[in-house]
Amino acid sequence: MSKKTTIVFPDTQRILENMGEQIKLARLRRNLSVELVAERAGISRATLWAVEKGTSTVAIGTYAAVLHALGGMDKDLALIAKDDEFGRRIQDLNLTTPKRAKRK
Repeated sequence: MSKKTTIVFPDTQRILENMGEQIKLARLRRNLSVELVAERAGISRATLWAVEKGTSTVAIGTYAAVLHALGGMDKDLALIAKDDEFGRRIQDLNLTTPKRAKRK
């Protein structure tokens, strides 16, 4: 059985690479070694390097573990898609309005 591959669009890949760079800079600003962060996150050094490169094959749970190991930065993940303005507009377009007033 062949391994399923996920297509990652170029814009998404750039976002992942930027996120990886930000994670690396956060680690360096805190003066934490690769070994220490990897140990705290429960991953190998090679996996941490993959996170810092923004590799798309790394599980999102691993990214969350690294962010947590950097001092609770995983709480920022709760902000993802928090204010979905576009989705709310689509939802509002699909709402039907009654043609008559309701009887009392």
